[in-house]
Formats: sequence, structure tokens, C-alpha cells
Amino acid sequence: MDDTEAGALLRRMLDAAIAASQPALCIPGQLPAPGEVARGRLIVIGAGKASAEMARAVERNWSGPLAGLVVTRYGYAVPCERIEIVEAAHPVPDAAGLGAARRMLELVRGLSEEDTVLCLISGGGSALLPLPLEGITLEDKQLVNAALLKSGATIGEMNCVRRHLSAIKGGRLGAACHPARLVTLLISDVPGDDPRDIASGPTVADASTCEDALAILRRYGIALPEHVLDVLRSGRGESVKPGDPRLARAEVRLIATPQMALEAAARVALDAGITPHILGDSLEGEARDVGKVLAGIALQAARRGQPFAVPCVLLSGGETTVTVRGNGRGGRNVEFLLACALALRGEPGVHGLAADTDGVDGQEEIAGAAIAPDTLERAWAAGLRPHDSLDDNDGHGFFSALGDSVVTGPTLTNVNDFRALLVVPPRAT
Repeated sequence: MDDTEAGALLRRMLDAAIAASQPALCIPGQLPAPGEVARGRLIVIGAGKASAEMARAVERNWSGPLAGLVVTRYGYAVPCERIEIVEAAHPVPDAAGLGAARRMLELVRGLSEEDTVLCLISGGGSALLPLPLEGITLEDKQLVNAALLKSGATIGEMNCVRRHLSAIKGGRLGAACHPARLVTLLISDVPGDDPRDIASGPTVADASTCEDALAILRRYGIALPEHVLDVLRSGRGESVKPGDPRLARAEVRLIATPQMALEAAARVALDAGITPHILGDSLEGEARDVGKVLAGIALQAARRGQPFAVPCVLLSGGETTVTVRGNGRGGRNVEFLLACALALRGEPGVHGLAADTDGVDGQEEIAGAAIAPDTLERAWAAGLRPHDSLDDNDGHGFFSALGDSVVTGPTLTNVNDFRALLVVPPRAT
């Protein structure tokens, strides 16, 4: 298998992972039965990078009356006739998201027991529903988000803090729907698929506490204004807890997950005669450290046939983190891949691809990148210094200069990171 064939196979695996997570495929079988809402209204709400496409899938598969509002990332809107689509900023929230969150709460207030709320949630919803508690401003929320993104905190830790500073997350949106029936459809982008962490759980109960949030801020040395910290210290930021009667009629369904996406990619590999090995759907840690570890496994397979015989592909998902110390263009998938390339040192027969399934790695409109055995050689020939690029958190700058970026455009779904290391026998020379 030459470099071109290897690269094409990796891209087909990524495309299969994205296709398996499309709302058009996942939504139809999860909708309430028409008889269940015959006497009341169906109200659709939601937030996330996939929420607009989820809303369109609902419209196409629901013949009865419905109305609603969902908020998605700029550039991710799709045409809908009965459900209003609002675009807002991600990953740092803006006024458009704030306004949408306020309107969403008003939309579900005053419903009856005969009404049904269908909530469409996917990754990105935390930033897209930035409704702060009383005493906190949008600017405060922007500060918190920016600090968390740079800290190296896990997505679970970041969302714990967000839940306790929000007037809509941590079950508060779900509580506002009471006494209506509530069905939440989730496309998971978080390690472990914990509903509390998908968009910070606006419709699910949360057992974590304000003290947990404060401990996370202390752990990462995140300094926040005193009036924000006071919301946590006073307990005013407590979320809706398990057993709250306002969530008694709430139901949660996971309709697409990282594991499902990896299994779709694995089927593509099998069809090509390559044995797939899914190493995990919820790998976390510093992106560069994960890159070194997975490179080590690939090297052992290439050189020793352990723990996997060649040809094989090592698949993994989850969400790594980047502790930002440099001034580069960032991106956790490209940081993973650059560290991986450095650890592989041009090992023959090892190729890789890493990308965010939503089409945006970090804040770049680039999904990720690909590596081949000649990546470092071409970089040095072009005058690039891979170690310096890694130190500067400039994975996107590095791979863009080589022409090795992976660009998908908006994928309209989000099951988080996709990583694949393909190990094949090296070509005879």
C-alpha cells in the first residue's frame, strides 16, 4: 500500500465515522409516537453544533404540528420551516447565544401535562447557551470559558464549572419544562457519554456541587472575579439534583456516540483487508502525551507484531486537552498528530489521521490533519522546525504549511475526536 492509498483509506474511515453520526440517520427511530402527543403540543428546543441538522431531521419525519427554537454555531444552520434556527458563537459565547437561551426558557414556561418537549442536544451547546445566573454577566462567562479552554482541564471538569454558573444548564432547562413530558435526544461528544457533560446537561439532573466547581478552579489555578466566585461559595449556583420532581417526566436517549462512529470506521478497515483495533472511545489527557503513547503502540506493532499483527489500524476517540503555552494556531488533534509524528520518527509503513468530527479543531475551520512516513522529512526540507511548532502549540500552522490539513467543512454532527494510526508493511525499495 503506497502513501496515497493509505491516506485515502484513512479519509474513508473518517468519512464513515461522520456519516454514521448524521442526525438524518439517528433521529427518525427516536421520535415520540404521534399518539403520545395527540392532545398536546410538540415543542422542539435544542443547542449544539448538530442541533440545526437534528431539527431538520425532526421536521422531515414528523407530520403533525410542531414549533420550536434551536441554537447552533455560526455557519452550521440549515433550512427549517417550522423550527427557528439561531446561530451563535463557539467556543467563546456571545450575545446571540445569550438571547437565544433567554427565549428558549420563555418558550417552555407555562406548558401543560399534555404537552411534549423534544430537546435536541449535541456538543457545543455549553457555549451556545450562555445564560448566566443573576450577578454574573456575559463578559464573565466569556472570561470563564476562555480560562477553562487554556487551563488543560478535562471536558468534564470544564462543564462542572459551567453548570454551576448557569441559569439554564445543570438541569435548569429541564426543570423549566415541568409539568410537560420531556424527551432529550443526545449526540454525545464527551468521553464516557455522561449526559451531564453533553452541553453541560441542560435537561438532566446533576449530582456535582458548587464546592466541586471551586475545587476545579483551585486545581488549575484559574483566577476569577470575586463576584463570580461568590456565586459558588454561597451555593447560589447549585444545579438541579437527582430526584427533583420537576424532572420526573424527563427521558434521555443517546442516539449517536463516539463508539458508534469508531465501529463504522472499523467496518471500512475490514472491507479493505485491514484489522481494526478500537483502543478506546474516551481517551483523555494532554494531546501531545496521547500522541506519544499511541505512536509507541504503533511502533511496537510495526517492528514486533505486538500487541497487534500488521496490517492493522489503531482507532480511538475521546477528547484530549491542550495546555496552551505558545502563540500558535492550536488544535488538539493536530497537536496530537504532530507529537505522534515526532515520536514515530518517519517509521516506514505508519500513517495517521486525526480530526474533530464536527469539522473544527480548536478555533480553526480545519478538522485536523494527516501524517505519513515522510512528514518530518518534508517539513525539514521546507524549513519547518517540528519541535518548535509543537512548543508553540502551532499544529495547524505546521500542517497547513505542508498541505496536509484535513478540511471537511461543517459536518452537521459532533461525536468528538477521531484518531486512526494505520500500520502496514513498508513498501519494498
